[in-house]
Amino acid sequence: MKKIRVERQIGRHNFSIETGILAKQAAGAVLTQYGETISFTACATGPARPGIDFFPLTCDYRERHAAAGKFPGGFLKREGRPTTKETLTARLMDRPIRPMFAEGFKEEVQIQSFVLASDRQQDGDILSMNGASAALSISPLPFMGPLGSVRLGKVNGELVAFPTAEELEFSTLDLIVSGTKDAILMIEGFAREMPEDEMIEALMTAHKYVGELCDLQEELVAQVQPQKIDWQTPEPDGLADKLAAWHGKLKAAKQTEGKQDRADAVKAVKEEALAELIPDPDAEGAFSLASFGHEFHELESKVVRETILEGKRPDGRAGGDLRGLYCEVDLLPRVHGSAMFQRGETQAFVTVTLGTGRDEQRVDGLFEEYSKRFMLDYNFPSFSVGEVRPIRGPGRREIGHGMLAERSVNPVLPDHDEFPYTIRVISDIMESNGSSSMASVCGATLGLMAAGVPITNPVAGISVGLVKEGDQFTLLTDILGDEDHFGDMDFKIAGTQNGITGIQLDLKIMGISEEIIRATLAQSREARIEILKAMLTAIPRPRAGTAASAPRLVRTSINPEKIGLLIGPGGKNIRGIQEEHGVTIDVEEDGTVTIAGPDEESVRGALNRVDATTASVQVGRIYDGKVTSIKDFGAFVEILPGKDGLCHISELSNEYVGSVADICKVGDRMQVKVIAVDEQDRVKLSRKAAMAEAEGPAEEPAEA
Repeated sequence: MKKIRVERQIGRHNFSIETGILAKQAAGAVLTQYGETISFTACATGPARPGIDFFPLTCDYRERHAAAGKFPGGFLKREGRPTTKETLTARLMDRPIRPMFAEGFKEEVQIQSFVLASDRQQDGDILSMNGASAALSISPLPFMGPLGSVRLGKVNGELVAFPTAEELEFSTLDLIVSGTKDAILMIEGFAREMPEDEMIEALMTAHKYVGELCDLQEELVAQVQPQKIDWQTPEPDGLADKLAAWHGKLKAAKQTEGKQDRADAVKAVKEEALAELIPDPDAEGAFSLASFGHEFHELESKVVRETILEGKRPDGRAGGDLRGLYCEVDLLPRVHGSAMFQRGETQAFVTVTLGTGRDEQRVDGLFEEYSKRFMLDYNFPSFSVGEVRPIRGPGRREIGHGMLAERSVNPVLPDHDEFPYTIRVISDIMESNGSSSMASVCGATLGLMAAGVPITNPVAGISVGLVKEGDQFTLLTDILGDEDHFGDMDFKIAGTQNGITGIQLDLKIMGISEEIIRATLAQSREARIEILKAMLTAIPRPRAGTAASAPRLVRTSINPEKIGLLIGPGGKNIRGIQEEHGVTIDVEEDGTVTIAGPDEESVRGALNRVDATTASVQVGRIYDGKVTSIKDFGAFVEILPGKDGLCHISELSNEYVGSVADICKVGDRMQVKVIAVDEQDRVKLSRKAAMAEAEGPAEEPAEA
């Protein structure tokens, strides 16, 4: 049992990788550490399943609350299903690793990663991403790594590697980049309208750190000296050569207009080839149906790619052209906002719901618990692509696409003090043929503006594809499903006219160059501006107010010392206001009071009560008070909720008063003026002073 450890300073701390002690029966296992955050990652492999036609890679990431010295929230004190954060991190691990395995390798591979210790400043996700690459690199598996992964922030105008949680609160950028020493493979980033030139600078800076992390892993591999399996791509069975006879027919079918018609034309060619090449699948020496499916798919890929490189896309567009755009708002009654965005055969139907602070989502994890006031949920029903599939909970893809759209729109939302609503957006994909997540960004923007959310700028998104053979490459704006499936890249960029708010790159090849990244960002900006113009024809700006069906919200601030007075004993006062006006009232520790109700009248009435309850008595001000008790020496008058003052018998009238009862009785309302507040906060009132002020100054006698 020998421990091997490598480390070097990257950013402000040492990044270390250690192996040799834990999980020695795994194919590869490492501990990664940065600061006081430690992640453990292991990989294992199993035999390929018969007939499988894809690489069965599974990545899992878990954050144990114990790593931060915490108990899980709720009744069950044990972690359950993966959280949204854990699911998103598992996707971040999977995406750059998948293209780095040898072609044709289809054995089961599983990667599991756990955060063992957290300093609540450094996130365990980046450690696990590097740990996954390191574990695979020292395993016998045919992994063509290593890969490095880094998070980059921009704090006070400076790019910072491995930013802390506190720094990310103020950072204008949250960028994750994975790649080899030579190229970038994966990007996931969100910014506050960052210009393209600044984004490229950030990407290239991140890639330098990626190279350092790859060097560190190579140092580990050199010490471990793993014995790699001798993987050889299976020899062809000759079926591909026979299928070549259908190359021309398939090429013509792939140029058919319309997704469904194109699919039908391809299906007809496939059935013809199958009938001729495998008339009897059970006959001795016949090609297997699995082999036929694989080889026909490879022929499809070859046809689509060579056609695109010839300058012909499946639907006839040029590389930089968008499909037809259609936008509409206010499709549904009663909901707080609704919109539809259509781009070609991709359609997002969006609804917006506005709520109060009580509707915020509480999020618990290794870091401090926080509230989310904006949520975007993405649904991808099977009918959107003409398939039959049971309805289940959201899968990894739906969670990932929803979060991409959510974080791309989030930078343009109004400040909570300006617009104190909780906002939920639902994007239902009604039909899909390429980049439904970016359609969700556009649809969400339209829906928010229709709902009266005063966003600072409209956001649009587009996906750009790539077909690359050798040094020749073609970029494809607004990719189709086929171009995504058979192409090399899905590069999604969302943003406003001012800059990028969201960026995501997925590749099927082992990296792209700076030249391709620059060209993609330039091409995507042109498309984004064109989409924004189309969106603004449907609704040019956010509505001036929210829908009549939306709750009314107002906010006010009170002296924190008056919170107890507003709430009252056992909540009596605040409960009374809520019941009288049919509203809900939320009070924060800093004295911020939010009132929500069904209409403006209810909310304003409650606001007046809150203001009256928490107001301070002002000397010289006249109040409309209510007599609460009568004494021989005067009357006690309630001038503010819970606040009485004494109007002495001598202050009840300018004339002689023999008995207080001659002037007023309990329950009467009277105008009184505050004439003094003593050191013990006792209020002295005067009815005669209020009467005199109401009558105005006495007229001076005319001169003789």
